[in-house]
Amino acid sequence: MPKDNSARFQRREHHLMLALLMPALLIVTLLLIVPLGWMIAQSFQVDGSFSLEHYERVLTDGVYWRTFGLTFRISFIVTLAALLLGYPLAYAATVLPRRWSLMILALVIVPFWTSVLVRAYAWLILLQRSGVINQTLMGLGLTDAPLALVHNEFGTIVATVHILLPFMVLPLYATMQKIPRDLMLAGSSLGGSPMHIFWRVFFPLSLSGVLAGMTLVFVLCLGFYITPELMGGGRTVMASMLVSRNIQLYVEWGAASAVSVVLLLMVVTIFYLVSRLVSMERILGVK
Repeated sequence: MPKDNSARFQRREHHLMLALLMPALLIVTLLLIVPLGWMIAQSFQVDGSFSLEHYERVLTDGVYWRTFGLTFRISFIVTLAALLLGYPLAYAATVLPRRWSLMILALVIVPFWTSVLVRAYAWLILLQRSGVINQTLMGLGLTDAPLALVHNEFGTIVATVHILLPFMVLPLYATMQKIPRDLMLAGSSLGGSPMHIFWRVFFPLSLSGVLAGMTLVFVLCLGFYITPELMGGGRTVMASMLVSRNIQLYVEWGAASAVSVVLLLMVVTIFYLVSRLVSMERILGVK
């Protein structure tokens, strides 16, 4: 094919691809880029003029520091609990026969079919003072009075772990599935015990899945709103609730936008640091 025709064909193909991408680019621009730009602009506005007042307040006010500290603490605890629960589940789904593996994965995925709001209310009913758990504990004589299991940090953590657990199990399972079984057989043939083979062979190879799952759960927990609002009872105030209250109670769009931008920068920083250790495709479950 002559060079002129080849170049013309490539230009035509590029124009066609651009035309096909235009609807998606337009939707992303209208629904993501424009609102994000508006939010960033609002964070620098005070009475219609440019100002850093909102960011100064975020960096100096103790309320904001305590809220971000609580948000990171809960996110860390939820991530650790999800890892401790999710790793054995993913491992069992990997090594057990296919029938049991499918059953475990189904039990992990089924909650996705239920609204987050419904699941949070379910935990509220279970953990409240007159709920099933307190009634059972009192009926068994383990407690004399109902325990405070909701409207506090404990209830928020329990419900959040349940809701975010699939985001830990699925990346772990995807990584574990790709670990060659021949490596375990080779270790066994060389005299290694099952525990030794697990810690020296299987676990190190699954660390990329561990990192991916922890990143997803941690980042999702940072921006959680419905569950902390319901289970915290107004006493466990996370960053997302601070954004909501700035708007609903004080009509401070600038302050809310500043908190959102700071939280967004934290998430971007976390993704950047993790991407230095494991590819973004693996974190997002694409690869």
